[in-house]
Amino acid sequence: MTLKVKKIMTMLLCLILLYFSYFGLGSSTDKVVIATNADEEAIAAMKKALNHHGYKGEYIIQPQSTAELGGKMMAEGKNIEADIVTQATYYLESAQQENDMFASIDNKAKESTIDNYPSYITPLLGNMGSIFVNTKALEKQGLPVPKTVKDLTKSEYKNQIAMPNIMDSSTGWLVIQSILGSYGNEEGSKILAQLIENVGPHLESSGSGPLEKVESGEVAVGIGLRAQAVKSEDKGNPIRYIDPKEGNYSLIEAAAVVNKGGDKQQKAQEMVQTIQQHGREDLLKMYPVPLYKNEKVAKNQRPTYPKKWNDSLSVDLLEKHQDIFKEAQKQVENN
Repeated sequence: MTLKVKKIMTMLLCLILLYFSYFGLGSSTDKVVIATNADEEAIAAMKKALNHHGYKGEYIIQPQSTAELGGKMMAEGKNIEADIVTQATYYLESAQQENDMFASIDNKAKESTIDNYPSYITPLLGNMGSIFVNTKALEKQGLPVPKTVKDLTKSEYKNQIAMPNIMDSSTGWLVIQSILGSYGNEEGSKILAQLIENVGPHLESSGSGPLEKVESGEVAVGIGLRAQAVKSEDKGNPIRYIDPKEGNYSLIEAAAVVNKGGDKQQKAQEMVQTIQQHGREDLLKMYPVPLYKNEKVAKNQRPTYPKKWNDSLSVDLLEKHQDIFKEAQKQVENN
């Protein structure tokens, strides 16, 4: 084969690859794109609901971090690639206010939600925060069982606490809400700085990171997701969950359909209804926060001090709390 022919064939191959990278392969362009911040367990429940009810092979799931997906929603609006977005409600509401990007969904199930939601939001799951301890590690370190988040600012807990970073994880926002909601910004900022000092190197980038460190015994105390701690205790691990008196705050994740019009949007709306109708039971087992009337959870899944932030959660509020967190970090670094 001559060099000239090889060059021509190489150019043709590049053009073919470029074509498929732009237009996609086969019928995949017809598939509904679902962008989600959900973890693996929640994605599995959504896929099960869709696959068992006629949508197998009809969608593509794109997992992304809460912050990454939120940034795309705010920046791209209706031009986002996704047809369905599952995301924290505060991001959905902020994106809708900024870009008017979601379509209303006529879903009778939403009439039975415990809280009121905009017509474009279909609640899927809830995450709730708590303290948890490794009882063996606590005993080994000679530490008392904490009853409040403020207790964890005492010097004896230094380097024995793991918590999620609000800059990386939405779970980290739960503990910030509990501190600022109970003590106000001024005193709360001081408590937060003392807590960060005690956390030391155990500020985690994921919501599940603190429990992993507590289960291993690397630290004695963690702040994170309540349901994960309950599940770990039920498995026989030396884990005990503690509802802090500052309150068990929660974040809700929901689905919304991007308002692009056409048959694909209609299909996306039907898929959201399918996930809610046929996936909610499994999601409630994994994330035991009742969102709909008549939903029930086991006694140990009912928090002692359920609380909500006084005002609606939003990206603006998150950023304000992140600024308070960063300022508290600076205080610790400068000491």
